[in-house]
Amino acid sequence: MIEPHAPAPPGTAPPPRSGAGQARLPVRPATGRFLVLTGVFICAACGLVYELELVALASYLIGDSITQASVVLSVMVFAMGIGSLLAKRLRCRAAAGFGAVEALLALVGGCSAMALYAVFAWTGDWGGAWANGSSYLLVGFSLAIGLLIGAEVPLLMELIQRVRRQDAGGAVADLFAADYVGALAGGLAFPFLLLPLLGQLTATLITGTVNAIAGAALVLGLFRQDLTRRGRWLLVVANLLVLVLLASAAVLVDDFERSARHAMYGRDVRVAMHTDVQDVVLTGGTDGSRLGLYLDGRLRVSGSDERRYHEALVHPAMNGRHARVLVLGGGDGLAVREVLRHRGVRRVDVVELDAAFVELARTDPALSALNGHAYGDPRVRVVAADAFGWLRRAPRDAYDVVVSDLPDPQNTSSTKLYSQEFYGLAREVLSDGGRLVVHAGPVAARPRAFWTVDATVRAAGLRTVPYSVGGRDSEVTDGSRVPHDWGYVLASRTRPDLGDGAAADGAMAERAPRVPSLQAGVRAAERTRLEGLPPSTLVHPRYAD
Repeated sequence: MIEPHAPAPPGTAPPPRSGAGQARLPVRPATGRFLVLTGVFICAACGLVYELELVALASYLIGDSITQASVVLSVMVFAMGIGSLLAKRLRCRAAAGFGAVEALLALVGGCSAMALYAVFAWTGDWGGAWANGSSYLLVGFSLAIGLLIGAEVPLLMELIQRVRRQDAGGAVADLFAADYVGALAGGLAFPFLLLPLLGQLTATLITGTVNAIAGAALVLGLFRQDLTRRGRWLLVVANLLVLVLLASAAVLVDDFERSARHAMYGRDVRVAMHTDVQDVVLTGGTDGSRLGLYLDGRLRVSGSDERRYHEALVHPAMNGRHARVLVLGGGDGLAVREVLRHRGVRRVDVVELDAAFVELARTDPALSALNGHAYGDPRVRVVAADAFGWLRRAPRDAYDVVVSDLPDPQNTSSTKLYSQEFYGLAREVLSDGGRLVVHAGPVAARPRAFWTVDATVRAAGLRTVPYSVGGRDSEVTDGSRVPHDWGYVLASRTRPDLGDGAAADGAMAERAPRVPSLQAGVRAAERTRLEGLPPSTLVHPRYAD
């Protein structure tokens, strides 16, 4: 007959499972517990660095930071749940399992940035089924890293109980406290320490090294008695291989980055710098070669055709009074160059977030020659500030012309600069009869985004004339995803006049070119018109294709 089970008295710890009693530790239990929680802290910090690194690199390579963050976070959290379930099978060998998981996590996480960058650099122009290869790899790394991070939790719970048995609630509280504090440390270290001092690739490799050392030290130093002699040697060899691979990659990272840069931009790279805002690459511009300016991996300026873009952007807006001009963005100085070609310009204020980029445009021989040494003109004043915040503090009726020379509204971080609120602020700084011109992205490739810009400007109380300019050089566009046209929206409180680039008062300087008639560009844009589009606002951005 089976005797009924009598409940244990209150406060009695549950009996240990077979093989899962208190570990034979080389230190006192209190010290062992501290070491385990320290390991949790370090591993959590490393895990969050991997997460942030994937978001940051994907935003740079693929674009749209909000989308990439959503993909990484959602996939990683899902994978963490699956990893926790799978790790339940390893609890009977928690020490060996944790050591193996950390070695693999250090390798996968530490090499993730280089792998993602390599795929983007060497296969980014393959097209076809691999057109979104970087996105596929991003999801793959998010899934793999999430699985391994999720597997840490049940294994660490088992290890902390092996040091000293306690109620599950207390163990979970201690474990999660160390985990969350470690995540805070990693989250702050990445943007303020690792990224500015080491860069994305080196920072991730060093994080993997720290992860491997912490995991191996915890298992081999504290729980080595839980491993067989063969298991200890396997763990040592595995971690040594991981450390050798990461160290080798760290030694070669500069050569790797240089080769990847050449694969993306060609071998004529003159300047490659990472500012506080973006990555800037300059190619060519010497010995008759075409200058190319890349911001965050995307071609922004080509010396062979940039004049068509900037003339069409600036000169229609200068058709009228233009003594006081505001340029939003345009840190390369090329829009400022066109503004200064008009008589009567007394002051040009440039609001550009990236001060280092402006300094490059001021000092680089090829780029400063291309912009006509615009920043050397005493009428030009540069303010390093966010355009949205600066407009909120700007005086009313301060400018005759506002030129918005900002990146395309194709990523979430830039959509606030294409919002109804932004254009409402721009409207307030315009004088009576003043004009606003907006670079609105390509028309043929992204008609919905272009006409959303037009609808948003009109919602801010301005009347608009949308137009486009085509004919980008085939040598620039062939084999790349660079758009073949540029779209603009000219706006004013009354219906603006394109004026074909000539000043209405005849005050244009002789050296200011008369832009060919833009009426064909108006008709070309009109043929793509999409009616009934709602405006984009801060809380409801609408530029995703």
